[in-house]
Amino acid sequence: MNEQTFLHSLTTLGVGGPARTFVQATTEAEIIAAVRQADDAGTPLLIVGGGSNLVVSDDGFDGTVLKIASTGFAASSEDTCGGASVVVQAGHDWDDFVHQSVLHAWSGLEALSGIPGAAGATPVQNVGAYGADVGQTIASVRVWDRERSAVRTFTNSELKFGYRDSIIKAGTVNGSPRHVVLTVEFQLLLGRMSAPIKYAELARRLGVEVGQRANSLEVRRAVLALRASKGMVLDPADRDTYSTGSFFTNPIVTPEAADALPADAPRYPGAGGVKLSAAWLIERAGFAKGFGLADDGVASGRASLSTKHTLAITNRGGASASDVLAVARTVRDGVQAKFGISLHPEPVLVGCSL
Repeated sequence: MNEQTFLHSLTTLGVGGPARTFVQATTEAEIIAAVRQADDAGTPLLIVGGGSNLVVSDDGFDGTVLKIASTGFAASSEDTCGGASVVVQAGHDWDDFVHQSVLHAWSGLEALSGIPGAAGATPVQNVGAYGADVGQTIASVRVWDRERSAVRTFTNSELKFGYRDSIIKAGTVNGSPRHVVLTVEFQLLLGRMSAPIKYAELARRLGVEVGQRANSLEVRRAVLALRASKGMVLDPADRDTYSTGSFFTNPIVTPEAADALPADAPRYPGAGGVKLSAAWLIERAGFAKGFGLADDGVASGRASLSTKHTLAITNRGGASASDVLAVARTVRDGVQAKFGISLHPEPVLVGCSL
């Protein structure tokens, strides 16, 4: 037992109490062995990669916390017709892999630059940004299936990717997945040019039309600059980056619910409905950037909305999970009262809830 390991030291938000047991696994064999040991003992299991998508209770986790720390990637094939088939270890730093893909002239991931966390977490939430998501380039994911006690491979279609969703996420309860990701295989085109730019703000920054391509390295630089301007690139000196990134997903509603909103409310095509902008809803419900910073605020200034972006809830220093959730509840309830629309958290809430 290692009572000295606290979850706040393993997460980008910087909150969370102690782990009963902490294990770090650097190889696939170590990952499987640690999972099997916890399961054989009937011990609750929490999987941590980069810790960028977790809000852990102040009480901590009464079980085994397994940090996935396997690293490395390799191209299993590379040709002009099929592109590059690249397998990356689950614990490899995601942004490093994106950077390396650009340097290797593997096209398709450049718009996903600057997202914190580990590669193995990306298929779980179908991580995306600036009009791209990993579901567009993932060929397969190898996992340890805890129910079958066997390694299993999911193809892209079997993963059932949706908006911030996958079959892996659907099988995860309180941060404990049925399927523990071991490796992720990406199928990437060859070339120095990016995938078509789908996001208007990024296209403007690059000086191209939506749907056009740009140099992948320039796309990466533009994305990093945009993310940094919103406090979405980790920086130890910037409290706005002590967050889980976007705290709420963009809600998908019926066309009737979307029509009931003011005319200037952003609307986008969404699977099974109309996707709205959570940031717009938050701001129009009266929550400005930095909401909560005042000492008399809902968390006494310890947690607040980012001063750069209303979608992020930040730890201003010394915040608890309870502080973060207090800000989240206030914002959620305010949007519900103003527009009748429910916001749902994007990070995994472990031992706590809204």
